[in-house]
Amino acid sequence: MQFHIHHSLISLVAITGITLFSSPSLSSDIHQSISSITVKSAKEDSLPQLWEVKINGKYGYIDRTGKLVVKPQFDYAWSFYEGLAQVQVGQKWGYIDHTGKLTIKTQFDDCDRFLSGFAKVEVGKKWGIIDSKGQFVVKPQFDNIEYFVNGFALVAIGKKWGFVDNKGKLAIKPQFDSAWSFFEGLAAFQIGKKWGFVDNKGKLVIKPQFDTAWSFSKGLAVVQVGKKWGFVDNKGKLVIKPQFDAAWSFYEDLAAVQIGEKWGYIDRTGKLVIKPQFDMTWVFANGLAQVVVRGKSGYIDRTGKRVIEAKFDKIGDFSEGLADVQIGEKWGYIDHTGNLVIAPQFDSAYSFSNGLAKVKVGETSGYIDRAGKYIWQPTQ
Repeated sequence: MQFHIHHSLISLVAITGITLFSSPSLSSDIHQSISSITVKSAKEDSLPQLWEVKINGKYGYIDRTGKLVVKPQFDYAWSFYEGLAQVQVGQKWGYIDHTGKLTIKTQFDDCDRFLSGFAKVEVGKKWGIIDSKGQFVVKPQFDNIEYFVNGFALVAIGKKWGFVDNKGKLAIKPQFDSAWSFFEGLAAFQIGKKWGFVDNKGKLVIKPQFDTAWSFSKGLAVVQVGKKWGFVDNKGKLVIKPQFDAAWSFYEDLAAVQIGEKWGYIDRTGKLVIKPQFDMTWVFANGLAQVVVRGKSGYIDRTGKRVIEAKFDKIGDFSEGLADVQIGEKWGYIDHTGNLVIAPQFDSAYSFSNGLAKVKVGETSGYIDRAGKYIWQPTQ
């Protein structure tokens, strides 16, 4: 079904219209899943906020105060997105609204969250896409499918990938060995061992010539030539020659690059602006980027200054002013200065959303507020 990856790498992605970041070290499955994540809409923020809880093996939902508003009745349940949450009854999945009413009956063998008004669903080992009314936009016919990104969704028949448009029409027949979603009018695709780019009409724009290629971000795409990484423009011209041992896409006009064993950052001209000194780095968001030094994680600013020392075993994204951190075997939370504001005490911890964060103690899950007080004691 779905999965939760506890790291800024996964959750730090584009708002609609801003290209996702990419990494040559990511698996294709992870890269594909990243492309479909977005932040919540203003409409979603205006809806009642509910959180899933598990009581005696059944799932229900609580409100911000910890009041049980949808009684435990589901075999499994996920968070609300765009006013709907997927729930499982027996072997089938459907969707409920904030009152607990099944607005899309349990009928799917698998399904995923709603995103921009659409959700992926599986029926009889074939995947399609439904709208928020439960109507099929893309009938279940594909062996794999991704979300609509900029009007097109990746689909697979067997081991070949193509695209459907948001009307469900096959826009580019499955023919690629691998492909990424459309960004800035182009999609990277692989045929054999080489990568190129097509437009949304299926016209070849940049012929297959790269050993790896990732999505465009503000006019530049990361490509691999031999064992080195560089950047091309949308005409296929190498504007930053392949010279790096690895590279991320540009985000906030800086791109992480690896030279030898260390990572630093370049600007859009290819100039090193933060010298390679880190064991691992991630993309910038709101002026900060996560770095790893000797196995410990922290944050730097755009000048390379370590604003939060790399002293945590793991560190998550900042959300609502707090970031989850791991010290030893336990998780807690820090503020923007790096001070611990909620002591490490949880076996797992997640980002804050609308004032609450999900935490785990052993096999049980609960919710805390920003003061670290339980709104819902861990249950299972």
